[in-house]
Amino acid sequence: QVRLVESGGGFVQAGGSLRLSCAASGRTFTTYTRGWFRQPPGKEREFVGTITLRDGDTYYADSVKGRFTISKDNTKNTVYLQMNSLKPEDTAVYYCAAAWGSRHLTMTSEYDYWGQGTQVTVSS
Repeated sequence: QVRLVESGGGFVQAGGSLRLSCAASGRTFTTYTRGWFRQPPGKEREFVGTITLRDGDTYYADSVKGRFTISKDNTKNTVYLQMNSLKPEDTAVYYCAAAWGSRHLTMTSEYDYWGQGTQVTVSS
């Protein structure tokens, strides 16, 4: 199996930045895609972005394009979510996920492994 551990969440003021990390262990060679999702208070989990581990191809939700950037460090089995120009609407529990699929996966049902989440709170 694959274990995913998120870190880097916390409190930040609107307009600020945070960098989340997702460290993977286990049979990571079986997973080709890493995804980021978030769940605002009282809302359903929603897609943030994905990255393909082999070539670094990324895909983002419209709501975060131009503000969030996903990157990877294959030697550390880690992916990152750099969040800039944060807004109060970005407040949520952020989850990383791993999938065997290689396409731009935007649905929670397409992912096979999930981290426990890390809280991001943006104050106005």
